[in-house]
Formats: sequence, C-alpha cells, structure tokens
Amino acid sequence: MKYINLKRVLSLVCLVTTIYACNKTEKVNYSITKSETITPLTIEQDSIKVEGDLGNFKVDKTITTETEGIQLITFKFSAETPSELQPVTIKFNFPSLAINGYWNPKISIDKVNYYYSGFSSKASSYAPVLSFYDNALKNRITMALSDALNKAEFVSYLKEEDVHFYPEIKLFGEKMPKTKTYQIQLRIDTRGIPYYKSVDDVASWWASNPKYKPMQVPDEAKKPMYSTWYSYHQNITADEIIAECKIAKTLGCGAVIVDDGWQTKDGNRGYAYTGDWNPDRIPDMKGFVDAIHNENMKFQLWYSLPFMGEKAQNYPKFKGKYLRHWESQGTYVLDPRYPEVRDYMINTYVKAMQDWDLDGFKLDFIGWFTVTKDTELTKADGRDYASVNEATDALMTAITNKLTKLKPDVLIEFRQPYIGPLMRKYGNMFRGVDAPNNAVANKIEVTNLRIMAQNTAVHSDMFIWRPEETVEQAALQILNILYSVPQLSVKLKDIPEDHLNMIRYWFAYWNTNKNILIDGDFIPSNPGANYPSLTAVANNHQITTVYEDVVVSADANIKQLDLINAKATTDITFK
Repeated sequence: MKYINLKRVLSLVCLVTTIYACNKTEKVNYSITKSETITPLTIEQDSIKVEGDLGNFKVDKTITTETEGIQLITFKFSAETPSELQPVTIKFNFPSLAINGYWNPKISIDKVNYYYSGFSSKASSYAPVLSFYDNALKNRITMALSDALNKAEFVSYLKEEDVHFYPEIKLFGEKMPKTKTYQIQLRIDTRGIPYYKSVDDVASWWASNPKYKPMQVPDEAKKPMYSTWYSYHQNITADEIIAECKIAKTLGCGAVIVDDGWQTKDGNRGYAYTGDWNPDRIPDMKGFVDAIHNENMKFQLWYSLPFMGEKAQNYPKFKGKYLRHWESQGTYVLDPRYPEVRDYMINTYVKAMQDWDLDGFKLDFIGWFTVTKDTELTKADGRDYASVNEATDALMTAITNKLTKLKPDVLIEFRQPYIGPLMRKYGNMFRGVDAPNNAVANKIEVTNLRIMAQNTAVHSDMFIWRPEETVEQAALQILNILYSVPQLSVKLKDIPEDHLNMIRYWFAYWNTNKNILIDGDFIPSNPGANYPSLTAVANNHQITTVYEDVVVSADANIKQLDLINAKATTDITFK
C-alpha cells in the first residue's frame, strides 16, 4: 500500500494526478470478504406466495431458473369474467446472512437503515427493484418485477425472532381497470457479484422487453449544458440567456435548457397560466433559438406535460377531461385517456419543433398522470383507454415517435423520480431531482441513476453556488457530479474570474474524458456511506474520485490512473 500527499491543482480542494504502471504490493488478507466464503442465500419455493383477497381471481405460480443463481417466479391471475384486481401482496422470506446494506432507486442521504427499505414504483416513479449486499458490496439478493408500468410497493423488514427478512411486494394498491387476466414475474438474483452489476442485469432484463426498448441516445445528450432554472427562474429574457450562452460555450457547454417562464409573463412560480404554450415572455422564440444555434449550441425547451392552468385560454376546451385539480398551484391535470387530449399535447410539441427549430424538450411532471379514488376506470364518455397508465404510455410513445421522426437526434429529458425502464423508452436524458447548492445530495442522486440507467444519459441536477463562495467550495459542486453530464445554472456574468477558470478547467477535463466518466465501466462504492468514492474505467484508464478518506485500488491492467480529491484533506492512500 502506498501513501502519498498530493498538492492542490489550480488552488482547488481537488486534484488530478496521473500514475503510470502502478506497482502492486503483495499482502496477506485476513478479512473474510470473498463471496465464495459466504453461504449463498436460499429461498424455500413454498414460502413464495400471494396473500390477500383475490376476489374472483385465482393465481397460479410457476418457478423457473433463468441461469444459475437467478430464479423467475411467474404469477398468473385469472378470472372467468372481467373483474377488478384487489390489493394483494407477494411474500417470501430469507435469512439475514451476511447482509450489511441495501440499494433501491430511492435511497438517499437520510435512508441508510436496511431494516426497512420501503418505496413504491410505477412507470413515472422510480423502478421495481431492491438489492441487498454484504460487507464487500457483493450482491446477496436482488429482487425485481417485470411490470414497471403499474404501481408496486416494496417493503422489506427484519424480524427479530428468527433474524429473517420478510419482503412484501404489494400489488394493485392503485386501482386498475377490470380484466380477466394479469401476469407478472418476480426475478430473484442471489449471485455473488457486485450489487451494482446485479442491478445492471435487471436493467438489461427490462430492456429486453420490446415494450420497454430504450430510446436512442445521441452524442449531444452527453455534453455539458447550461440551464436557466436556478440562475433566472421565470425571469428570463432572450438577450440575457444569449449572453450567458456566449460565456457557457467558451466553458465547454453544448446546449442550453430554457426552463419555466418562457410561456407566461406571470412570475408567481405556480401554473395557473400554463397550458396554452404561447411564448408570451419571449415573443420572437424562433429568433431566440436561431441566436443560440449561431453559438453552435443546442436548444431545449421546458414543458409541464399534464398541466392546464385554471387561467389558461384552453382550460374551457378540456373541461370534464381532467384527472384532478392542484389547487395550490392553480392548475388542472389533463386526462390522457381522451384522444383529443393526447392529440393536443402531441401537436403542441411537434408544432414547437417545426416552428422554432427546437432540438429537444424538458418534459416535466409526468408523475401527475395518476388516478384518484374517484377516477372511473372505464372506456366511456369519449375515453378510448380505461387505464390511465396505459393511456400515458400511449401518449409518451406517440410523442417520442413523432419527435424522433422529425429529428432522429431529438433530446428529451426527464428528472427523478421519472427514471424507470419505461421512461428510458420515452427519453434519453435522466436528471437528478432538485438539489440546489447541495453537492452531496446531487452526487447520490446521479449515482443512483447511473447504477440503473445503462446508456441513457444521466445528468446532474443544475448546480449553483453563491459568487462570494471560495473557488474550492464552488468546485465541489462539479466534483460531486463528475460521473454524470454537468448542468450548470449560475449567472456566469456575475461570478468571479477564478470561478470561470475553475469551470473551464473541469469542463475541459470532463469533455476530454467523458468516454470514461459516463461511457466506461462505472464502479460506485457503498450506498450506505453516501458513496465515499466513485470510479470509472475504460481502455485501461481509471478515474477515481474520493469524497472521504478511503483507500483507492487499481487493477494491475490499469495503465493510467487519475485520482481526484473532493475532500477536505490532501492525503490520498492507494494500493
């Protein structure tokens, strides 16, 4: 093991050092961390069952082996007449052998207790997968569902009396239309591989479903971007954003995302005037887009998918075709089960792309397409879908197909929690949820996305800092999201020159090494410790960033090792 003290680069609390042909030191390992020394987990097949009131349904269970260590349990629900599926729970149990933590798509800085790992998922919210790992971060058991469209709730608690975990996977908690059949698979992986590889295999399993085929990811989705949200919020002008983009381009940005505010002069942060999608604040939108294109940058525009404001001109047109009213924000939620609603939304984006030459869209709030207790799940009164989830899928599939036909390299962004396998079909950019000036939260969010997103471009939340912060403090906002596509959202005209030089330095490094940082093999560390180090490897080149005092490892085949220090101390220990 080698111990080095590396000096700072550009006066930052961060560093990049390149080490060629690292010498390895032989040592005896007395710790028991190898997966082959740990008893594999086994699940009694008879313990896997469905509990709850089945109503008119019966359920048949079939268990098959996909490959060694992976089981597929198929549950087929059937009824003689169309009936409503009642809430039921898939249950099983397994001993808590060598389990030290868990990962799910929602895990965050305040979710580190592995005794209770509850979360829910559906098409527009997270994804139905839960993984438990051992002290060496090797998979102990990863469970996932085939149905990522409909709502499922995962709960897995530890029972003190027998020290077993008792997972409960709750189905049909959200109302679904009447049916005669329903089928779902539970995939259980107990192989002793790194936990993130077991999750990646689940992502591949989902992607193999033709209905979940991921959208193409153009290279433009993998370039740093400037976002107007934190820097300007709704108070944007074309001239100001053009001026910002002139600076952003010199820093290494390839696109701008113009966020909420362009469509209304109202600046109250609500959505009462949203839904007409006229560029009230930016009358010459085509000229605005052309000016950005003249800077050799792409242009993406924000839309809130489901909202029709109560003061929008189009509100009366869709009266009776809303799912709910969001009173505090002054808006209604459109019901996608009506073909005229879907046509209006699809045509809005198609027309905007054609008229203004847009390169892409930031589509927000898709999670509001959801039923309430009063939603009537039938094909009636002009609805051609009974299911809101299926209608949303039809809407989003049509939007993607129409826009891709116009521009094959169209950019479409969604943010957490809209990150599941179906969302990969609708968009090619996933962004961390809002974490303004919170570098650690941003790191955790994008890392969670990277573990599950495969080749879909993972973007950071727009990072921001105050101009009077030191350059070292500002740099942490970038260093914590290096393994995602950076989205910058500070007023560039207002920050000090050394801040600009710092951005320029790190964006140049990122653009030079993005084939490693976002396209290479991604190796996250311990989720329960908030990922104290992150690594990416490609072509025998390893980039490791340390956020705490940890030991950095490099394989013998590594020819170039970049160590990036994103912690307060300047000492780096590696082996």
